[in-house]
Amino acid sequence: MSSTAPRISTPPPAPASTPSRDPRALAWLNGFVPRVRPALRQAVALGTASGVLVVAQAGLLAYLIATAVRQHAGLRQMLPWLLALVPVYLLRFALVRGSERVAFRAGAALRQELRGELLAHIQRLGPLWLRGQQRGDLVNSLVNGIEALEAYFARYLPTAKVTALVPAAILLAVFPVDWISGTILLLTAPLIPLFMWLIGRGAEDMNQQQWLRLARLSARFLDTLQGLSTLRLLGASRREAAVVEQVSEEYRAATMRVLRVAFLSSVVLEFLSTVSIAMVAVLIGFRLMWGQMHFLQGLFVLLLAPEYYAPLRALGGVYHLRMDAIGAAQRLQPVFELRPQAPPYGSAPAPLQAPGLRFEDVHFAYEEGREALRGCSFEVAAGRVTALVGASGAGKSTLLALLLGLACAQRGRIEVDGAALESFARESWLRGLALVPQRAHLFAASIADNLRLARPEADMPALRAAARAAGAEGFIDALPQGFDTLLGERGAGLSGGQVQRLALARALLRDAPLLLLDEPTASLDAEAQQQVLDALRAAVRGRTVLMVSHRLRTLELADHVVVLDAGRVVEQGRPEQLAAAGGAFARLLRAQRGGVA
Repeated sequence: MSSTAPRISTPPPAPASTPSRDPRALAWLNGFVPRVRPALRQAVALGTASGVLVVAQAGLLAYLIATAVRQHAGLRQMLPWLLALVPVYLLRFALVRGSERVAFRAGAALRQELRGELLAHIQRLGPLWLRGQQRGDLVNSLVNGIEALEAYFARYLPTAKVTALVPAAILLAVFPVDWISGTILLLTAPLIPLFMWLIGRGAEDMNQQQWLRLARLSARFLDTLQGLSTLRLLGASRREAAVVEQVSEEYRAATMRVLRVAFLSSVVLEFLSTVSIAMVAVLIGFRLMWGQMHFLQGLFVLLLAPEYYAPLRALGGVYHLRMDAIGAAQRLQPVFELRPQAPPYGSAPAPLQAPGLRFEDVHFAYEEGREALRGCSFEVAAGRVTALVGASGAGKSTLLALLLGLACAQRGRIEVDGAALESFARESWLRGLALVPQRAHLFAASIADNLRLARPEADMPALRAAARAAGAEGFIDALPQGFDTLLGERGAGLSGGQVQRLALARALLRDAPLLLLDEPTASLDAEAQQQVLDALRAAVRGRTVLMVSHRLRTLELADHVVVLDAGRVVEQGRPEQLAAAGGAFARLLRAQRGGVA
């Protein structure tokens, strides 16, 4: 599995056209509402109750002010009414806080569920799918995308529901007191959602473009970090830093444009609500002056007018959360809707001894027009070492992926001791094979814990036996704490050869009859290669081994070589026979001796 060099081309262009509105994204988003519906109903009930208390609060304040102004009442007369305001304020505070807490907890719980489901789904899609994705985009979806969904359920939806209920409750209190002011409130209220929708349409398109830019920036930045050492070796690190800086600046400028539209919408909403309140106040003032309205009634309506528009302004303030969530949904929905292409498995137990494998006319394509295997046919003898060689992209790693159950052959047949691979139980088959990858991953844990990933119940004598067979016992004992030595992520603190020998020890600890080796000596110097090869010579005895290899020295282990080219078997036989035949294998050997590999 060859590594891919980091790209150092020009920065990706911004989206040329406005993304189309996909109603399926909003429908998919609202499909999660049933999960939070009980908490949502509770939050809306608490928020509505707080809004209804506004009427009582306005009534008490209006009475107190009218009594003080018109009747010149003293503190002793007004004290009971002042004291009555305290529980109203406290209760409103408690209801608002309760509504926010309930909505936040529901959104946080849903965030945890969705993030776990997305991670599990990505695991089911497997590394073959993951290899073709932009990692930065996926990380952005896991972090920012899920956070955007949480804000939609925790803040936008409760606010939208409360906005539909609280103004209606205030209108019911205003109309019996002053039908003229109630009519003005009723007629002007729809203007706010209308303008919010008109402005929001443009902002929604810009927001979706921002998600595309953020996805590209995330992918670019992560690719740069992962390839930083290669970039430095090629002298391209400064150039790539300039590219990342340019892409970041474009994203910053676009973000400012989105914020400008968002602030403009807030200004428009505030202007409309202010004008509407002013209309109510002017009409009340004239009628008070003409004696057509009591002071208490006018003051009561005037106190309720700002509260009537407050939920509408609050909805305008969180409307961008809806746009963010729709943009995130358009990125997340396609991932959730992908179906893993796992092969079907039966129930038969897998062989306990070294099996023989047969590939018969196997076809596989990652996508239409991108065939990795084209009628691949060959055999892997039981208890022997078979090497797969060929240029990058010839299909070697794809064959290993089929055996690992990461994909299913689309045509053809894979047999194990004469039985179809699909006839075995998944757990039984996977338990009978071990893999030494091109770049082994060691976790931030002790050496013993990393080895026990292959067999959790293994005791220390078993660990030592596996390490000894892999040629790793000597350097492990030389470490300060031996098998209890803590490693950094990816084996930080060890050399490449030591990491590969630990990976081999982990595979041997599994004691599997089928051993898969994917470039086990890749990226190692000559001394480390020899150490790993010495360990492999002892490790392959009594096992069926299928080995992907480019290196001449690794081919010394092979009993049989299969040469692949563009997904087809072009040569196979013993290494010395193929070398003497002067065909594709001989050309590969000459290329390596010439320093290409």
